[in-house]
Amino acid sequence: MSVQCETAARRAAAAPMSVFERYLTLWVAIAMGVGVALGQGWPGLFQAIGRLEVARVNLPVGVLIWVMIIPMLAKVDLGALGQVRHHVRGIGVTLLVNWLVKPFSMALLAWLFVRQWLAPWLPAQQIDSYVAGLILLAAAPCTAMVFVWSRLSGGDPLFTLSQVALNDTIMVVAFAPLVGVLLGLSAITVPWDTLLVSVGLYIVVPVLLAQTWRRWLLARGPQALQDAMRRTEPWSIAALLATLVLLFAFQGEQILRQPLVMALLAVPIVIQVVFNAGLAYLLNRWVGEVHSVAAPSALIGASNFFELAVATAISLFGFESGAALATVVGVLIEVPLMLAVVAVVNRTRAWYERGVARIPAG
Repeated sequence: MSVQCETAARRAAAAPMSVFERYLTLWVAIAMGVGVALGQGWPGLFQAIGRLEVARVNLPVGVLIWVMIIPMLAKVDLGALGQVRHHVRGIGVTLLVNWLVKPFSMALLAWLFVRQWLAPWLPAQQIDSYVAGLILLAAAPCTAMVFVWSRLSGGDPLFTLSQVALNDTIMVVAFAPLVGVLLGLSAITVPWDTLLVSVGLYIVVPVLLAQTWRRWLLARGPQALQDAMRRTEPWSIAALLATLVLLFAFQGEQILRQPLVMALLAVPIVIQVVFNAGLAYLLNRWVGEVHSVAAPSALIGASNFFELAVATAISLFGFESGAALATVVGVLIEVPLMLAVVAVVNRTRAWYERGVARIPAG
């Protein structure tokens, strides 16, 4: 790994958790309240915003997602892909959970809870849309917040960086087919043209722009990259909150009529986070990986790229859809859930390391 890459990873590990990161759930709740109030007060304005779309992709949301995602992706050094060989077991476990277990387990949980057990308390016309939103939420692993969770759990920053770089690379080619398969298995019609446009707009183009921007900044020196990331961090925060305000402005009527829906949709999300984090953590222990790799592996395995999920749900199903609402429930509970996982992996470190110590070397 280059000195620049290693230095950046170590700096990310040492950076304090920002106020926004620490209180994300509070900011989301505030955005929800503001959005609902604005939507009720000026419904015509938000209906006009909803009509600003091309190929079913809403243009204001598209701009906000770019502003939100590109600075996040610029922090990822795709050159770290060469380091995956140093943590083959941890990488293998995380890939298994991220791409083979989590999406399919969420599809199963969505079917059990949304279509079966909780269906009597949910609006019947939105059942398919809720299932689709939950699938979108689980179909891509988290990119930005993972560095925060890894730092809080004492994770190896170089492992985290290489795992995120690998996941982002896989996401470019795997997200659309995976979503298409899971929606098809759930008997939901797949709008392939819109899905492919969304992947291009929200994954391929942002990755290319972010990496081009990163290389240009690094050509001026590592400090130029750090300064740019620091300056643009508020842009990402503002874009995320603005997107949520728009979304809740459209969802306000549903939320006011049926607040129970959000609580019910949280049930499968909580279960899948606990299940996938626990599975990744135990599998790493079983294969003899060190705790500083197992901890971020569990956190990466459980967390979701909710920014992408929200954008894709809006593109595929619209602002007022159950899919969009389901993805926002994921945003709302992401921080408390992941902080709980961090607490568990930190408190079980001694137990974990005793088990690894009993595994023969080689």
